[in-house]
Amino acid sequence: MKTLPFFAAALLFSATMVHIPPPGAGEAAGVGPNRPEKIEAQGNSSKKGGIDRKWKLKYRETFDKPLPMEKAPWVRDPHGEESPWHVDHLDDDGAYFRVQGGEAFGDQLNSFDVLRKRVPFGKDGWLTAELAARDYDKDGRPDRPPSLTAVTVQPGGRAAKIDEPSYDGGIIIRSTHPLPPRYRIEYTLRSIDFGGMRNGEWEYNGRRNGYDLEGCKSNWPWKRSGDFAGPSSPCNPHFNDVRNANGYYFLAIVDYPDPAPHNNIFIHNHRKVGMDAYNTYASGAKDYAVCNPKTGELYSYTGPESSYNAINAIFFAGDRWREPSIGYNEFMFETACGSFYPPDSEHVIVSATEIQPELMPKETYTFAIERDETGYTLEMSGNFRHAGPMTLRYHRGFIEDGRPIWHFNNRPEEYDGRFNTTLTFSGPYGRYSVEQWPEGSAYPDFFILGDPHLNYYEGSAVIDDIKLYVPKE
Repeated sequence: MKTLPFFAAALLFSATMVHIPPPGAGEAAGVGPNRPEKIEAQGNSSKKGGIDRKWKLKYRETFDKPLPMEKAPWVRDPHGEESPWHVDHLDDDGAYFRVQGGEAFGDQLNSFDVLRKRVPFGKDGWLTAELAARDYDKDGRPDRPPSLTAVTVQPGGRAAKIDEPSYDGGIIIRSTHPLPPRYRIEYTLRSIDFGGMRNGEWEYNGRRNGYDLEGCKSNWPWKRSGDFAGPSSPCNPHFNDVRNANGYYFLAIVDYPDPAPHNNIFIHNHRKVGMDAYNTYASGAKDYAVCNPKTGELYSYTGPESSYNAINAIFFAGDRWREPSIGYNEFMFETACGSFYPPDSEHVIVSATEIQPELMPKETYTFAIERDETGYTLEMSGNFRHAGPMTLRYHRGFIEDGRPIWHFNNRPEEYDGRFNTTLTFSGPYGRYSVEQWPEGSAYPDFFILGDPHLNYYEGSAVIDDIKLYVPKE
C-alpha cells in the first residue's frame, strides 16, 4: 500500500517583462523578503528562444512517435487503501465524503465504476498519462472516455491532443518519477478549448463555456456538504450544474506520488504552485481581477476588457486555508500589478494576464515552472491580451515574509514543523482530524498538466515539446 508521511502522521525574441528575486534573497529555504522587481530582458523559453545557462536538458518529448494509449486496457479502480490510486481521506471514496454523506454517498458511488489507464511513455518512460472515465452500466467499457493522441498541427508539425469529451472523466500528463530537487519543466500549448469566451460570446460551436449543451452535468457524487440522497444520476437535484465553470491546468506542481484525476475537492488540498484557467460566469467572479502586465494596472474579470480566458498564477499558502472545511489552501499571487494575498485584498483572485485562444495555433504559449535553492518560479510566454508578446516570470521563496509555500520540502530536513496544524473534518456522519504538515514529513514534486477533475471541466487542448531541465554540473 502506498503511503505518505503526511497522511501517515494522521514553464521570438521580443522585449519582455521578467520578474525575478533580488540577488541572495530566499537563502536558507527562502526565508526573508523576496519581492519581485521589474527588469527588461530578451528571449523566452520556447523552441526558438533560450533559457538560463544554469540548466541543461535531460528529457524532451516532441510527440513524433505514436503514443501507446490505445494499447493499454481500462482498469477498474477498486477504491480503498489497496487501490493503486489511493492517496488520502479526500480520495473518491474517502473519509471526507463518508462523514458528509454516510450511506447515501456510498450508494451514489457504488452505482457506477471508475475506469482508469496509467500509461508511461517517452524516453525511459519519464512521462505518464493518467486517464479516468466513468462506466455507468458497469460493463467494463468507459462512457465517453478522454484520450491522448498524436496529431499534426499547422504550423508546428507533430503534437499531442488531449481530448476530454465529457466532464465526468479526467486526463493529465505527469512526471512518472519525483522531480529532482532543482529543475525546470516546460511545454508549449498549441491550442485550447476548455471554455471561456470566444469573440465576446459564451456560446460557440454548439457549446456553452466549452460544455456540451445536452444532458445533466453536475458535481455528482462529490460535493462539500448537503443532502447526498436521491437518484443515482448526475441529474440528482441535490447536486449543482457545473457548466458555469470550465478550466484547465496549464502546469502545476503537486505534493503526492503518482498523481491522477480525482474529485475536484481532492486537488484543492494538494497543489504547491501552479498556473491554471478557471473560466467562469458564476456570481462570485465579480470579485476577480486581471492584471495588464503592459500597464501594471488591474481590470475587472467580469468587465468589458475581459475575455474570460485568464491565467491564474498561484503560490499556495501553507499556513492558512481559504476553506478550512475542505483543507483548501489560501492563494498568494505575484503579478506585474503587484503582490496580492486575498485575505488582505478586495479581490478573491488576481489573474496574471489573459491568453488569446482565437490566435491559436498560429500563436502558441509556453508554460514553465522552476525550482531552485530559494523557491519556485512560474513562467508564461506568448501573445497576451492587451499586452502583446512577452515572457512573465514570478518567483517566490519557499518561506517569504514569514509565509510558506505549501509542502515545499522534498526532504524532512528542509522543514522544522513550524507550520503544522490539525484540521478537523466533520459532517452529519462523524468527524476526524488530520495533521497538515508535521515535523519529519516530506513531499515530492510531481508536475501535472490537463484536467485532474472527475466531476468538472470538458474540452480539448493540443500540447507539444515537454522538456525537463536539471542543473548543470
